Amino acid sequence: MRGYEFPGYERTIDSHVKNLRRKLGPDGARIVETVLGVGYRLGWSRDR
Repeated sequence: MRGYEFPGYERTIDSHVKNLRRKLGPDGARIVETVLGVGYRLGWSRDR
């Protein structure tokens, strides 16, 4: 069993975001935006 000292895998979140963007279709990269040095954010406009 993994304890608190387990560092995890560095690219796990990136992999999940990639899969999410793919499932969201052509606008996936626009909906899930990368914020450099911070992480990710959801960004869609209300008029869509």
